[in-house]
This record gives sequence, C-alpha cells and structure tokens, in this order.
Amino acid sequence: MTKRYWVIGGEYQGADFAALVPGTERMSGPYQDRRKAETEWTRLSCTPAATAATRYAITTETLR
Repeated sequence: MTKRYWVIGGEYQGADFAALVPGTERMSGPYQDRRKAETEWTRLSCTPAATAATRYAITTETLR
C-alpha cells in the first residue's frame, strides 16, 4: 500500500483547539515522504506569525 502525507491546521479560536479561526485553515500536500511533510509542518508551526493557538498536524492517507 502507498501512503501520502498531508499537513493540516491553522489558528484556533481557543486553547481547547475545537474550532479554527475562519480564513486561517490550511492544508498542504500531498507528500509522498513523511520527512517532507515534517519539513512543511516545521515551516508552518515555527513561523514568527504563529501564536499559542496555532496548531498543525500530519495526517496519513493510505492508498490501495
């Protein structure tokens, strides 16, 4: 099986991370290599504009 990786997230409305601030949501990918997804995750998560309510995650899609 082939895997693809996506980086998803944005700025959330509160510390409970239940809802994104409209317009800040972002999805990057697909990446064929998890390392490339991790590089993008770092770029998005560690920018000067990132706040304490900014969160990104790497998700995996399995293709058959």
